[in-house]
Amino acid sequence: MSEKIFKREDLKEKMEVLKKAGKIIVFTNGCFDLIHVGHVRYLQAAKAEGDVLVVGVNSDRSVRQIKGPGRPVVSEDERTEVLAALGCVDFVTLFDEPDPLVTIECLMPDVLVKGADWTEDAIVGRDVVHANGGRVVRVPVTEGASTTRIIEKILANFCK
Repeated sequence: MSEKIFKREDLKEKMEVLKKAGKIIVFTNGCFDLIHVGHVRYLQAAKAEGDVLVVGVNSDRSVRQIKGPGRPVVSEDERTEVLAALGCVDFVTLFDEPDPLVTIECLMPDVLVKGADWTEDAIVGRDVVHANGGRVVRVPVTEGASTTRIIEKILANFCK
């Protein structure tokens, strides 16, 4: 297991220490199934918003609730390991809920990042972050880069 992957409760203590040291904590989240260039660019943009990037990852159970019974393609252990291997990612934590609100409330990031395909009103946790003096940032998404498109392309080309 990577030294970047933590349970939410253990990560809370680390975030408190880093904040006291003056570090800006950035949080983002997602399923990150079949990681692609859009994910990487998104995470790099998120990291640019502060000093420490924490990525919340939906558990397998959570992904099934959101995306359906055929997902995720890649297990939670593998998804977290791949994310932890990225240089722009400082910490990774799994969450079992369908949305990241409990994780955001636990970690209290300074910056909450989502893709520009989200309206600010739809971003879960924005009220919590704003109430604590933080900010919400919407970063550009890479057109055409999506896990669903990758799956569709594989099915179209190899499952005829």
